[in-house]
Amino acid sequence: MAAGLLRPTLTLLTGGALAQALPLLLGPWLARLYSPQEFGLYHLFAAVAANLAVVACARYEFALPLAADAQEADALRTLCLVILAGVTVVCALAAAVWATVAAAMWPLWLPLSVAVLGAVSLATLWATRGQRFKALAAARVLQHGGGAVAQVAAGLAQAGVHGLIVAPIGAALAALAALRLPLGRNGATPRPALAAAARRHREFPLLNTPHAFLGALQDTVTVALITAQLGSAAAGAWGLALRYLKAPATLVGGALSQALYPRLAAGGGRIDAQARATVRQAMLTLAALAAPLVVGLWVFGPELFAWAFGERWREAGELARALGLYIGVHFVASPLAVVTMAWQAQAWALRLALVGQGAFVLALAVGLQLGSLAAAGWVVSGVTAAYFGWYFWRLAHWPLDVAAGEGTP
Repeated sequence: MAAGLLRPTLTLLTGGALAQALPLLLGPWLARLYSPQEFGLYHLFAAVAANLAVVACARYEFALPLAADAQEADALRTLCLVILAGVTVVCALAAAVWATVAAAMWPLWLPLSVAVLGAVSLATLWATRGQRFKALAAARVLQHGGGAVAQVAAGLAQAGVHGLIVAPIGAALAALAALRLPLGRNGATPRPALAAAARRHREFPLLNTPHAFLGALQDTVTVALITAQLGSAAAGAWGLALRYLKAPATLVGGALSQALYPRLAAGGGRIDAQARATVRQAMLTLAALAAPLVVGLWVFGPELFAWAFGERWREAGELARALGLYIGVHFVASPLAVVTMAWQAQAWALRLALVGQGAFVLALAVGLQLGSLAAAGWVVSGVTAAYFGWYFWRLAHWPLDVAAGEGTP
């Protein structure tokens, strides 16, 4: 890994390790406090909330590391807060309809969840611009580790689905406080500055927003398809398996991407050999870490899940074995999403992502027709391995000596 990335990555990795260790260690307890059916409903809610939260600021927060100066950065921050407020109001109306259709109260937490998650995303990029890596690490511990602790407390209080939902919201609020995002509008930022920042970075709402939304929609559609085909207990098994299987990608990938993005964005608008070499080195490092994870899932998946979570979760272990290859390539790909943002190749990334997301959903649907989660997992692994292989090859052979955005394939 490049020397300039090592220190910030290790700082974020340390915080991320603790943030992920708590949910992983408490997971077996949570699996005994909540039923697969309750987990299924929670994962459906969480997928919808994440789907909306990921675009709640129209992705303008991801333009913060590219802002030319402090005034433009403040304009972007204010713009994000205004958009987030509007999205929250719309979510409140949608939640009321959802609660009526579901004949349940838990969907009413949707607007609060979207508002808090959207604010955390904004605060994270604000801190990333300032390279406040210690604050970022602390926030990850509070959000992910604190959420798991709060879910255990809610489970002991027999709070059911409401406890599973409210606990992560409270933890995200704590993370937001740690990141110290200014929430008021800076009076020194005139309205024309907001409009100018919106126009300059319009590729984020126009290109990155549909990209991010459709990526999150993949998870929402996945949970909905599984629930419709096999029931909420199967959706719970899927959610538990993916929560553990994607934890390494969240830990390592999240730390690397937060360090990699400002480094690539600082390239001055040109893609040189050093930038491409940095991306290649990151891919090779991630692949070396992913390989033993894949082999371990193939060999020990079902037995490990049954031992850790109880026999009623063995189906999740069978799914883990089937998804092993998918988890491996996802581990490598996860932090690389910032590369095309820094290289201003979001149009190309959006086109490729649409193909990948369509292939994933189609593979899942075909696999579910075979009658089991494991069958769906094997089909998904095969299809996504081919897709991500092509993606890695294109990034590794990106054209050089061109202005960012002009050398896209």
